[in-house]
Amino acid sequence: NTVSNLIFILPPIYGVIQTYKDGLEKRYLAAYLCLTAVGLGSWCFHMTLKYEMQLLDELPMIYSCCVFVYCLYECFKYKNTVNYPLLFLLITYSFIVSIVYLNLKEPVFHQIMYGTLVSIIVLRSVYIVLWVYPWLRGLGYTSLTVFLMGFFLWNVDNIFCDKLRALREKMPPVVGAVTQFHAWWHILTGLGSYLHILLSLYTRTLFLKHRPKVKFIFGIWPVLLVEPPKKL
Repeated sequence: NTVSNLIFILPPIYGVIQTYKDGLEKRYLAAYLCLTAVGLGSWCFHMTLKYEMQLLDELPMIYSCCVFVYCLYECFKYKNTVNYPLLFLLITYSFIVSIVYLNLKEPVFHQIMYGTLVSIIVLRSVYIVLWVYPWLRGLGYTSLTVFLMGFFLWNVDNIFCDKLRALREKMPPVVGAVTQFHAWWHILTGLGSYLHILLSLYTRTLFLKHRPKVKFIFGIWPVLLVEPPKKL
């Protein structure tokens, strides 16, 4: 459960480097860095199981989703513009959720607030791939499917934890390790979130008349390479 957080850490760091090299907007640097922060916080929590580290895991999930929302809803604006009302709304949302959660200490509250942001992201993504750039459906639906698969396995692990633990004790160590559904929740949601940033960045660069292309490192891991607009 600790090591599986590497998927939140290493690919987004590469994304930060590539985004910086391509000279793209800083909001996408923030998106990649926030995803890395989620991974580091989750790593610290699962390594120590301390409440303070749990906050480093859960609160960055809210902050990163707020950044994702801002990026996605600002995809079709002119370059170097700032939507101050939306920025204020998302910062206020993050602040209120943080204060309430620190005092309430109720996981269900965090899950509802996080789920609300995810729902907003999903609705906007579906709008983009259905009516704006339909050729991005593959990337959009893959991101959503992978994320939902992780969410499903996380719930299975929560509901049947005791039975799964007893079953793993009868399995060989390797089989027991690969049936850690909470670790798969990390892997699949990390991949789904990373693919979402690619979708958002692809949408934005298309609007700005760049030439984005998804390529695969070693034929496996997707990255976005962006060429500047052709000069007339």
